[in-house]
Amino acid sequence: MFDWLIVGAGFAGSVLAERLASQRGDKVLVVDRRDHIAGNAYDHLDDAGVLIHRYGPHIFHTNSEQIFKHLSKFTEWRFYEHRVLGQVRSPKTGEEVLVPVPINLDTINRLYGLELTEGEVEDWMAARAEHVETVRTSEDVVVGKVGRELYELFFRGYTRKQWALDPSELDRSVTARVPTRTNRDDRYFTDRFQYMPLHGYTAMFRRMLDHPNITVRTGMDFKEARRRFSFRRLVWTGPVDEYFGFRFGKLPYRSLQFRHETLDREWALPTGTVNHPAEATPFTRVSEYKWMTGQQHPKTSVTYEFPSAEGDPYYPIPRPENATLYKKYEALADAERDTWFVGRLATYRYYNMDQVVGQALSAFDRIQKAVPPEAANDDLVTVKQVGAGN
Repeated sequence: MFDWLIVGAGFAGSVLAERLASQRGDKVLVVDRRDHIAGNAYDHLDDAGVLIHRYGPHIFHTNSEQIFKHLSKFTEWRFYEHRVLGQVRSPKTGEEVLVPVPINLDTINRLYGLELTEGEVEDWMAARAEHVETVRTSEDVVVGKVGRELYELFFRGYTRKQWALDPSELDRSVTARVPTRTNRDDRYFTDRFQYMPLHGYTAMFRRMLDHPNITVRTGMDFKEARRRFSFRRLVWTGPVDEYFGFRFGKLPYRSLQFRHETLDREWALPTGTVNHPAEATPFTRVSEYKWMTGQQHPKTSVTYEFPSAEGDPYYPIPRPENATLYKKYEALADAERDTWFVGRLATYRYYNMDQVVGQALSAFDRIQKAVPPEAANDDLVTVKQVGAGN
């Protein structure tokens, strides 16, 4: 008998499980259909003993002191500022070069053999920018800032691989996330707090879920959990359309396939990640984990990322028709009794890790107001009552 069933042991589910157990004394069951906790942030030692991220690199960064302090209860940190290089063809020489991403002063100077200053590069970009009357698409965002040539070099091919759509078909939010800089700042993120869990993400999740009121079952899906256990309330962090039995059709996602390789040398890349924007290259980027983890090891492991239409849902596809479809599911979710929908998949939004943590903490505050602790003595409800599509 549990007060809560939480479906999903990633950030959303685990943060809420810990809060419900430690702050309210509620009994919580966390289930995940995968064979591990930590969701897409799951990391582990590969066969060579190198710590890798099974689902591609996860770099923690946030501007929220509240979120950073909360996670600091469950981990020590390693300071790390992520840097990315892009392999592109120089318009000046025609040769492949590695330049900083996001585009900055050094990117422009190396690509074009220039010696511009910060003030000069701003004028240089402005002279190449195209006038866009109304910015609606991802293409509009980029060509309106840096012009057609840099758009083709850095964005068009990468975006077409990542989304299987041209940037002109995608909402402006996709490329608006990537800044363009006129200084020499080559950090991929500029957040106030940029750290990696010192002992890895999985270790942090273990500590988060290590509470006598929390029971964890991996390799168990929702259907099995509802058949085997009784509970009063539900937190759903999976795909919202799946919860409702795909009543209005499936929400579109892009997925990723990963190729992990261990190499018999100490280092493979000049930085944590190298992007490959050219459409002819099948993968979008390759990452080396030792840059991120600080691990000392005579070998190294890298991961190649291949965007895919098949596989686990990763990225909601930001198009108007998809937002309209989600609104139908959102209306159903809002009407559900004793069920909370939290996380990327449950709200059909792409969130960074810190944003998911923030959303889970906000959900806990709402639960505190809506469900007083004494409500733990309410009658048990079954999933048939709270999960119309299941």
